Amino acid sequence: MKNDFVFVDEFVSGIRWDAKYATWDNFTGKPVDGYEVNRIVGTRALCKALEKARENAASLGFGLLLWDGYRPQRAVDCFLRWSKQPEDGRTKLKHYPNIYKTEIVEKGYVAAKSGHSRGSTIDLTLYHLADNTLVSMGGDFDLMDSASHHGAKGITQAEARNRQYLCYIMEACGFVSYDYEWWHYTLKHEPYPNTYFDFPIT
Repeated sequence: MKNDFVFVDEFVSGIRWDAKYATWDNFTGKPVDGYEVNRIVGTRALCKALEKARENAASLGFGLLLWDGYRPQRAVDCFLRWSKQPEDGRTKLKHYPNIYKTEIVEKGYVAAKSGHSRGSTIDLTLYHLADNTLVSMGGDFDLMDSASHHGAKGITQAEARNRQYLCYIMEACGFVSYDYEWWHYTLKHEPYPNTYFDFPIT
């Protein structure tokens, strides 16, 4: 692990996580290159901001569930290779029901150089602290569809309000949102804005 990178759960108290790309439950349908353990990694600066976000979320009755943080470049390369492979339909309905897998880059859902590889981007959602149930957001993680965009039509008022809660919490702690994915936030003042790391998560 690089010196300034840490396991987020060791530096942010009380969070939950499920590193989807270390599991079979992601749009590629299998664990992704570079994710050797189900842990979330990020910079210390990311953790400091996330701790503040966790506190703000708790004041509203929410907890934070993390899905991805630092992403090795080799994982991004794995996504790009996958997008060029023949369609097998295994994950299409859940993750890209209305586009072809070959379109995930041009539609803005996967980039050849991901902000995640810089170590200060996080994918997350909210859960209710009262009963540990996930907050309804009108779509799941990595649903590559216009329904995942900020300001999307076709979701309920409650789901739109819940996305606004998450956005309010994150922006108040120094994060900026990504228009196409309600779960994706990057530190405004990230420590490595031009460096794309490629060490595995072990």
